[in-house]
Amino acid sequence: MTDDRLPGDEAAFIAAARSNDPAPFTLVTERYRRELQVHCYRMLANYEDAQDMTQETFLRAWNKRESFKGHAALRTWLYRIATNACLDFLEKRNDRTPVPAELPGAGWEVRYLQPYPDRMLPEDPQDSVVARETIELAFIVAVQHLPPRQRAVFIVRDVLGWPASKAADTLELTVPSVTSALQRARVTMREQLPGHRLDWRSPATHELSDDERGVVRSYMDAHERNDLDALTALLRDDLRFAMLPGSGALIVTARDAVDGWVSGGLFRRGHDDWRCIATTVNRMPAAALYLRTPGDPEHRLYTIAVLRIVDGKIAELTGFDAAGTPWLGLPATL
Repeated sequence: MTDDRLPGDEAAFIAAARSNDPAPFTLVTERYRRELQVHCYRMLANYEDAQDMTQETFLRAWNKRESFKGHAALRTWLYRIATNACLDFLEKRNDRTPVPAELPGAGWEVRYLQPYPDRMLPEDPQDSVVARETIELAFIVAVQHLPPRQRAVFIVRDVLGWPASKAADTLELTVPSVTSALQRARVTMREQLPGHRLDWRSPATHELSDDERGVVRSYMDAHERNDLDALTALLRDDLRFAMLPGSGALIVTARDAVDGWVSGGLFRRGHDDWRCIATTVNRMPAAALYLRTPGDPEHRLYTIAVLRIVDGKIAELTGFDAAGTPWLGLPATL
């Protein structure tokens, strides 16, 4: 196939590679940045690491630009580089696997888990890239229980929807080994995901419902009024709660959850002046909680609470300690 018969991006990339000019190279590859970053995030469960590995992907692509001949789609070639960058990263780190939680009954902790800001998702996404079912926190945590190469197989096959032959070529495996790895990965995912969320290949959903938005408003209002009864009423009695970095996921009653927050100092004098901002991360409703302590003229970012809402109540609450860490493009103070 000659260059003038290649699809647009592939032909443009080869022309950029031959010119040795980084400007047209960047112009062609930059459009893939956001979806590659989501891919790296699924592999690594950490937003900052995903940013680093996406940048590493483009650096490797530039260094290997002359090896691209257009036999595979440019997008596939970049995904291969991104996947290998993540696998190399994981091979060098011994702190990127789930560990037993310190609290009895809390299961496992993914201490490096970070939320993913929706504003950084692809603006014109393919459903397979940002399907809500495959970017929610519970799904991302479950993926971390897979060995790295099995994780890669699962993501390209069951999340991106690639055929076994394409996955095998991308990961430099045989088709039978890809099929075997995928079968093992599906078993682990079903063991790790809550029982009501086993179909990660269901039709994609993107937008929050009016019900979800209403619960977030009520959750923020209860915080700002220090209304513990209203807060308790918003929580399911089988609440799945985790605070990161820290304890693993616990199943607690609504009253026990609120009592635990109070015994930890929240809503008491000095920790009772709240302001909140509604946001979304991982295609999930979330609230950024800002606390003003005595003597401080400003409310400072304290916690990001990511919520999963079922039938008008909060079924899962994952809190991220955000003190001193202005994540997700949120203001550090109000």
